[in-house]
Amino acid sequence: MIEVRGVTKVYRRGKTEVRALSDASLSVPRGQFLSVMGPSGSGKSTLLNLLGALDVPTSGSIAIDGREISLLADTALSEFRRDRLGFVFQFFNLLPTLTAVENVGLPALLSGRPRPEVMQKAQALLETVGLKGRHHHRPDELSGGEMQRVAIARALLTEPALLLADEPTGNLDSKTGAEVLSLIRDATRQRNLTVVMVTHDANAAAVGDRIVRLADGAVVGDELVRGATG
Repeated sequence: MIEVRGVTKVYRRGKTEVRALSDASLSVPRGQFLSVMGPSGSGKSTLLNLLGALDVPTSGSIAIDGREISLLADTALSEFRRDRLGFVFQFFNLLPTLTAVENVGLPALLSGRPRPEVMQKAQALLETVGLKGRHHHRPDELSGGEMQRVAIARALLTEPALLLADEPTGNLDSKTGAEVLSLIRDATRQRNLTVVMVTHDANAAAVGDRIVRLADGAVVGDELVRGATG
């Protein structure tokens, strides 16, 4: 599913060179829930941005579903992100003027899919994540956990092959965070979805199938938590 081979990412700040990733390699089979841990500055966010096709490596290669994403043209890259990837962020990234169902459906609507079809699917997904009856509530009428459930439903709308989660429980209390992680884990099982989650929380990381640890831009640990799939 994911093949990261010898990836280095270097940022330049004036005359200073910052090596965010250094010759990192990683394979993730389809259907696996991978947790990525490491201290600040270890390269976690850089890796997630590269997997999300939001940045390109300085050297090395990243293939997702057999496609070398760094070789895709801008238009193809945008379509790949839209159709094959789902994103869940720490701060939810919901539009405050839209209802829950409109936030879930927005990416598909922007891509030109028919509104009735999109809204029907968005409502069904909201019910799947436990938000039946909350379709027409705006973000300021929802709790943090409910907003993250909306974000998960939005990420699943396009039926992505890969879900990327950046500290998805970072703004939630422990009970709500556990519920959100359970939703993400269930999605991997029910949809054969591959998940890569960046987290500082060891308890959150342990929900996954596998934990990879980064330090100074390199993979320094790789352990199975439970039997991996794929």
